Amino acid sequence: MSVLLLANIGPDATDEEIGAFLVKYGLPQFNDIEYLEGDGTRPAARVTFDALDSDALDKLKGRIHGMYWKGLQISAQVLRERFS
Repeated sequence: MSVLLLANIGPDATDEEIGAFLVKYGLPQFNDIEYLEGDGTRPAARVTFDALDSDALDKLKGRIHGMYWKGLQISAQVLRERFS
């Protein structure tokens, strides 16, 4: 299992739109998505992939990190556990 943090996604993005965007650029369909609260300036979502490990997701995130989607520049970061 691995987790991708997508930041600056736009407040009106739906689960289906995010899923279609990720699949379009070669990532698998996600298993879970959780929207993170903040001050609203850079909406973010934590996206979970059960079929990928963190190393594989790290290679795929380069396809979307820094890309413009819906007029906003997307930031993608793989979240890793610091202690195992």
